[in-house]
Amino acid sequence: MADKSAIEWTEATWNPTTGCDRISAGCDNCYALNLAKRLKAMGSAKYQNDGDPRTSGPGFGVTIHQDALGIPNRWREPRTVFVNSMSDLFHARVPLDYVRQVFEVMADTPRHTYQVLTKRASRLARVAEQLDWPPNVWMGVSVETDQELSRVDHLRAVPAAVRFISAEPLLGPLDSVDLAGIHWLIAGGESGQGARPVDPGWVRALRDQCVNAGTAFFFKQWGGRTPKAGGRLLDGRTWDEMPSRELTPAL
Repeated sequence: MADKSAIEWTEATWNPTTGCDRISAGCDNCYALNLAKRLKAMGSAKYQNDGDPRTSGPGFGVTIHQDALGIPNRWREPRTVFVNSMSDLFHARVPLDYVRQVFEVMADTPRHTYQVLTKRASRLARVAEQLDWPPNVWMGVSVETDQELSRVDHLRAVPAAVRFISAEPLLGPLDSVDLAGIHWLIAGGESGQGARPVDPGWVRALRDQCVNAGTAFFFKQWGGRTPKAGGRLLDGRTWDEMPSRELTPAL
């Protein structure tokens, strides 16, 4: 966990699980996989479980951390918290009972706002009715190309107060994305070694779609060798819109 985060759209991170497996093009240059490898080499206890080398890597095997469940209770001041920046809570190897425990912690700490992001949208939709959804939980899915747009349909079935899309790294146009029932969209280019460039036209189109749909739009970065290499300006301004903190009725 980190009580301070460099991610522009959140304030802290909390990792009750770590590790994951690549499942789509957006995972090819996964920052978390590379970071886990370094943390394993440094001797970090949370990153000693290796994943399948075909889809994961050193220190990045899916691992449950029961001892991390109580961390949000120690934070007295309200925070916006990105859940599992180093994992995916809806990975098949995270037991449903443990997912419920994570949701119970979020419900028990209503002073915080939690942002949960998954690529496993089909599992999310399957188990959503078996979870209690407190109003301080925002649920999102990653969509990198139009091949992942079905994830948005799964998300729409989830009774979260806020539903959002992370189009990062944006690897192609999302011209046919349906923003009905979607309250927030984050877009951004890829960063790191081998970063794939983002077409400014793709970003502008998403911004315009959000403006027309009344969906809050957040442009995180152009990307490049480092996250801040290309800056954040889009047509001369930054876009830092966030969804309303007020409850939004689910569909």
